[in-house]
Amino acid sequence: MTSSQLNLFATTPKGLELLLADELRSLGATHAAEKLAGAEFTGDLATAYKACMWSRLANRILLRLARVPANTPEELYAGVQTIQWDEHIDPSKTLAVNFVTSQSKMTHTLFGAQKVKDAIVDQLREKYGVRPNVARAQPDISINVYLYRDLATISLDLSGDSLHKRNYRLEGGAAPLKENLAAAILLRAKWPAIAKEGGSLVDPMCGSGTLLIEGALMAGDIAPGLMRDYFGFLGWKKHQPKIWEKIVKDAKQRHDVGIENIPTIIGYDADSNAIKIAFDNIERAGLRGKVHVEKHELSTFKKLPSMQTGLLIVNPPYGERLGEEDDLRSLYTCLGDKFKQELSGWQAAVFTGNPDLGKQMGIRAKKYYPLFNGVIPCQLLLFDIAPEKFIDRTPATQNERRVEAAKTQLVISDAVQMFSNRIRKNMKKLKRWAEKENISCYRIYDKDLPEYAFAIDIYEQYVYVQEYRAPKVIDKEKVMQRQQEVLAVLPEVLNMPATNLFFHAYSRREKLYENNIPVQFEHFYVVNEQDKKFLVNLSNNKIEIGLPLQERNLRILLQGLSTKSHFLNIFASDGAATVCAAAGGCLSSKTVVECESESSWVRRNLALNAISGSKHEVIISDMFLWLEREKSRYNLIFAELPELENSELVMYQILKLLQTDGILLLTTHDKYFTLDPLAFPDFKIEEITQQMMPEDFTRASKMQRCWKIY
Repeated sequence: MTSSQLNLFATTPKGLELLLADELRSLGATHAAEKLAGAEFTGDLATAYKACMWSRLANRILLRLARVPANTPEELYAGVQTIQWDEHIDPSKTLAVNFVTSQSKMTHTLFGAQKVKDAIVDQLREKYGVRPNVARAQPDISINVYLYRDLATISLDLSGDSLHKRNYRLEGGAAPLKENLAAAILLRAKWPAIAKEGGSLVDPMCGSGTLLIEGALMAGDIAPGLMRDYFGFLGWKKHQPKIWEKIVKDAKQRHDVGIENIPTIIGYDADSNAIKIAFDNIERAGLRGKVHVEKHELSTFKKLPSMQTGLLIVNPPYGERLGEEDDLRSLYTCLGDKFKQELSGWQAAVFTGNPDLGKQMGIRAKKYYPLFNGVIPCQLLLFDIAPEKFIDRTPATQNERRVEAAKTQLVISDAVQMFSNRIRKNMKKLKRWAEKENISCYRIYDKDLPEYAFAIDIYEQYVYVQEYRAPKVIDKEKVMQRQQEVLAVLPEVLNMPATNLFFHAYSRREKLYENNIPVQFEHFYVVNEQDKKFLVNLSNNKIEIGLPLQERNLRILLQGLSTKSHFLNIFASDGAATVCAAAGGCLSSKTVVECESESSWVRRNLALNAISGSKHEVIISDMFLWLEREKSRYNLIFAELPELENSELVMYQILKLLQTDGILLLTTHDKYFTLDPLAFPDFKIEEITQQMMPEDFTRASKMQRCWKIY
């Protein structure tokens, strides 16, 4: 960095840092880098002046003078005195100190500001016999001190007063936007490009007109600082008036040319007082005849026939300070209706502190940005207004209602895009594998991205989405947002109708025998696996799905072992293992279930595969009582153990039914289940979890464990 290059920092509201860094680069700044609530950059004095004149996003432009340790007030005082203040301020002038502290021993801002002021005036009084006075408003020199972790950054505030004050607004409406936030909203909505193409700008709820005026300043290439008569550098001893005068002259010339190029800009508001304030602000901004405002209810809004395309921008009430949420739902619905009726082909930007109200508009957002209006967290929702983006508010089926409701609030954030891309990538790989292996039901996603804790399964033309329960520390609103995002994007990504998507939020498998819920088989669907047919339950979240996909390889192994066997299936629900054993040629099968619903499910699966006769028996019984009483022995047993407190005792009871040359295939989801070989010395225990893991479960966050015992 050359000696003419200055170390500078621009402050801005949170959420605008990236935009600010880009803006500073466009003004000639070098090494611009976004930081929390601002951007640091380097440049010469002309660049610093340009930032004060042209930045639409910054609050202040700070020239760093020194960085000193400040563990104590005395150390801060000494550090401030290392700066030669007579190089910056005339002792007869005025000053002000703004002091901010964070994560430091000194926590009192007024005391900190007093110590900084004392250090400056004591140095100048000792040298010149006079001292600067403190001025609260428009001082000749404004000093900014930021104390962070006991290190003080001392800067000269070149802006003097916040740059969001353009000098055209004397008063705002009920909840006015700051000018730099309004500018950020317009930039995010791509208004400069729309204006360059001749598009119009409309705000149907314009309030004091800030969005309209900032839009006109952008479209007219008018510097936001041109109306200001005070800057902090004007009383600075190193100020270079000729450089500043050149920048002012250039800004005035650009104003005179650009103001003739402002496209149609119109605002409406139902409040006559707000319209009066907006009109006065437009007058002070020198935009009379360029920005038009009228008193109109939102319900009567119509765009002018001459306005072919453009941007509708609006900051509607949030339902917090300006009105109750229930009263505003109809307003947001009306806004969505106006999009549909009047603005096809336009762009729209809605800035709201209540995204839930935004769902009432019935249109999918293409992107959103989190921003703050003061201390209120808000979202900027951007829309392409086109027929295919609107949501039918009365979809026909329950699935459609859930998916379409999700679409109304979908915003294509980076996280949503990553999730969509991951699904597409997985599908591209797994679809080829599934077709090659003659598999039509498989898992395409299992918590691949930690923030999207879902398992997503393809059941031929259907999709089943299961959500893992989020930890209690995760905000419920965040959980709901993720659910809505997944429901909204899947039909489009997978190219399937919303009616074929089913959703279930759960934390552990819910066994049918625990609930004894009657099964309504008209809500089941028939799917295929390896030339066998199975009923799967996708629509009832209270009971088992059936055909567990993670057991596919285990079923293949079972089928291969079942030739001429006497087969026992216990802790069954749907009887899929029994179907496989029968297909493999077992001599007989016995399937034990605990309720009539499970019995019906097993029998229907057997019937689907033309398996019948007395040799295939289905028994309804208390499982533990049956195990205790059963005397027959089997040479092939399949057991899917639930979570049990007495699992070791149950294992003894199962193994006593195994013939000497028999095989037990055991599987469980119980993460606390242990199988101690020393407890069963007469059997060989071989864990086969990895061998049984299907190709589509290699990404699974959790895999049930499997053993072969013989």
